[in-house]
Formats: sequence, structure tokens, C-alpha cells
Amino acid sequence: MGRTERARITLSRLRETIDRPETELQYTTPYELLVAVILSAQCTDERVNKTTPALFEAFPTVEDMAEADPDDIYPYIKSVTFPNNKSGYLAKMARTVCNDFDGSIPETVTNLQKLSGVGRKTAQVVVNVAFDVAALPVDTHVFRVANRIGLVRRDADTPAKVERQLKRVIPREDWGYAHHLLILHGRYTCTARSPSCDACPLTDICDHYERLQRLPDPRPGLSTDKGDYYCRTCDSYFDTPDTHIDRYDIKQTACPRCTSMMVFRTRDGKPTKQPLDFRVNG
Repeated sequence: MGRTERARITLSRLRETIDRPETELQYTTPYELLVAVILSAQCTDERVNKTTPALFEAFPTVEDMAEADPDDIYPYIKSVTFPNNKSGYLAKMARTVCNDFDGSIPETVTNLQKLSGVGRKTAQVVVNVAFDVAALPVDTHVFRVANRIGLVRRDADTPAKVERQLKRVIPREDWGYAHHLLILHGRYTCTARSPSCDACPLTDICDHYERLQRLPDPRPGLSTDKGDYYCRTCDSYFDTPDTHIDRYDIKQTACPRCTSMMVFRTRDGKPTKQPLDFRVNG
């Protein structure tokens, strides 16, 4: 199956299962959205939504925030990640908007990136959600899901590469809702640690699911008295494993006797082999 067809099927099925493919950040103006997106960096939308009501009550407009020092903003956002940095970003961002953009939130990615605390992903979210500009921001969820399903090539190892490749297989008019569908699928179903494959509508076209099916079945009844690990290849137990770098450059547990990677933990009988998976590298 080609990536374009895989993308078409993916979006069609996700639309059937995700009722509201839109941002979960709560906002009423472009200013509030920009602030919320800045706060959401490496933080959950749920935590941001608990933080912003008091923040926006104290600083209802960008002009109000421009008058504030980082120390004034900090108490309102201290529960989010990196509050010291983000309070500085917000104060500087607001001053730049007032001084350089006449108090209006910029409507282009280029101008938004001139603001403190705003990178390409944040800028694209704002222009897409607030101003309905075609954009396909790639966060950690989109990066993981696009790679796992196989919407991008295996060399798509950065958000920029994933963005470029997704835009080649998804029609421009669908970029915005595709971004939200992939985020929500990654946030609630295709999670980083324990994806809910049993609840996923995409298993028949998903590369990652296929890789999971190729893992060895667990081996019940192994003896923990004989060692912490068992090698199926040479039928031996051991406590201290070796490591081996596989063809995907993943460090795998290996048998110290025969170097096989068909190793199982005796405490639960599960294989130690790790499938190829994806995390944002840059």
C-alpha cells in the first residue's frame, strides 16, 4: 500500500472515531490561544486549561500582559512545566506584539516566530486554529503516530521531515484536521508507552502493529531459580545479559553465550526484544 492511500484510509477511519478533531486548549481570542500554546510546550493541555482562567483574569489582553514583569506572571503559571522560562517568554512576547505588531497577534508563521517562546510548531498551531491558515504542525504525538502507522518513510527522524512528508501525501485542504486527528489518536489510543492496539481502527494498515505481531510469544513456566533470563536459542538461563545493536540501531538484550536476541524474562515469561519505535529527536 502506498503512503498516500494509507494516509487517506487513516484520516477517513479516524474521522469516524474522533467526534471533534480540534484543539483541546481552551481560548476565546488569538491572544489567549497563543499564550495557551506557549504554556503547553512539554505540558498537558489539561494542566494548561486549569492554569489559564486565573491568568487571563489577571491579564485579559496582550496589552495587560505587556505591562507585566515575569515575576508578576509566574504565580499564575507555576503549576505548568518550566514556569520560570515561560513567564519570561510571555512577558517578552506581549511587549513585542504591542511594540512591533500594534497589539495584534501576527497572522503568519514567519512573524509569529519573531515572538519569544514561539517556534515553528507553535506558530503553525496558532495560524491554523486562530486564522484558518493551512498548516500541519508536528508535535510528539503526530511524530510518533505518523511513523508508527507508516505515513512517512523511515528516514523521517525529525519533526521537520515528518511535516514535509505528510504534506506530500495529505491534501492541503486536509492539513488542519489531519493534525488534530493524529494528535488525538496519539494522545488517547496510540500512546507512547502502552498503545491501545485493541481499540485502534488502523491495525490492518499499521506498520507498528505488524512489528508487534512478529515479537515472540511469552514463555510461561520459566524458572526464576535458574536465572533472571532465559535464551530460547541455546536453552540456557543466566542473570547478566549482554547487549546487541540490531539492524534498526536499537540496543537489544542478548544471550551472553550465543549472542541470540531470543531472550525472555523469567519473572513473567515476556520477551525482552524491543520493536522499532519512534521518539522526537529534534
